[in-house]
Amino acid sequence: MRDKRPVDELSIEELERILTIKKREQRQQKMARMQRYGRVLDTAPQESSPANHQTAAKQHPSPSAIMAAATAGTAAPEPAVSRPVSQATTPYFEDAPEEVVDRDPDKDRFWKGFLNKGLLLVEVAAVIGVAYLGYMMFQSIGTLERETAAAQQQANEQRLAALPTIAPTPVLRVEQYVLPGGHTPPTAPGGAQFNLNEVPENLLPVVQAQVFPEIIRRPPQTPETALRLIVPKLNLNQSIVQGTDWEALKQGVGQLQNGVKPGDDTGNLVLNAHNDIYGELFRYLDQLEAGDRFQVQTMTQTFTYEITGWEQVEPTDVYVLENQGRATATLISCYPYQVDDKRIVVFANRIDT
Repeated sequence: MRDKRPVDELSIEELERILTIKKREQRQQKMARMQRYGRVLDTAPQESSPANHQTAAKQHPSPSAIMAAATAGTAAPEPAVSRPVSQATTPYFEDAPEEVVDRDPDKDRFWKGFLNKGLLLVEVAAVIGVAYLGYMMFQSIGTLERETAAAQQQANEQRLAALPTIAPTPVLRVEQYVLPGGHTPPTAPGGAQFNLNEVPENLLPVVQAQVFPEIIRRPPQTPETALRLIVPKLNLNQSIVQGTDWEALKQGVGQLQNGVKPGDDTGNLVLNAHNDIYGELFRYLDQLEAGDRFQVQTMTQTFTYEITGWEQVEPTDVYVLENQGRATATLISCYPYQVDDKRIVVFANRIDT
């Protein structure tokens, strides 16, 4: 049955076999044409005949013929050289394969599929290898950058350590020398005003800049900022302003800006207000006794303090502002009423956690 498959579906081996067969057929046709025109000797064995015997005798003379020819003085006939003639009638082609073996197409497809899969696995492995090399290169670059940054930081620290240390400019604050809230009595000439006589003369320029600043900047409010003071015995319920400058005490109770919050484990929460001007909020501090309590509220919690006592001190006794190593509160105002040359200081401990 003739193979009707197109050329592009044939394998290389099948194409080579077809080409060999075509070449063989062409050569056989050429030999047949040459035989028809007598250009090829017939090597088939012929039947015995007298002519054949005569031809054989000519080609192979007997010994007696050779002797007779010698007596007569004629040359003896030369024996014909016997040439071996192949018995095969089919021509042999040097480029023809010795044996044409039919190949199994299914087997060929199997090996081709196996080869293709192997090549695919090699390509996938190559892609994975390239990706891994890229990842390792990225990691190496990151490590190099971190090491470079660390070396740069270390070198910068060494350079900074070699620089001379500049002495900081001292920052002077009023509460370091005078207790807050000092003012002249409202009955004094000129009325109530900040009492500059309490401040050392050499600090007056600094104090004036702090007491009467052109721009007042209050710290931002947080959930831990003290917002309200409640003293039940004095029937006092007043909001707390951050700062003890003159403008802050106009608004109500001021908190000294020493960085202490009501919820801190240690620190002295200092609250200050006037006794005879701007509402006279702290006029009756001298009525408070040991054991009395007051509260300070923030946005999230209420803290209770218990009073341990009160003292009358000089305006320069700033030791009452110091941290006692525990959570405390101090209430300060001018004293006595409408004299204002002293300070009244109420001490309290926080009793809740």
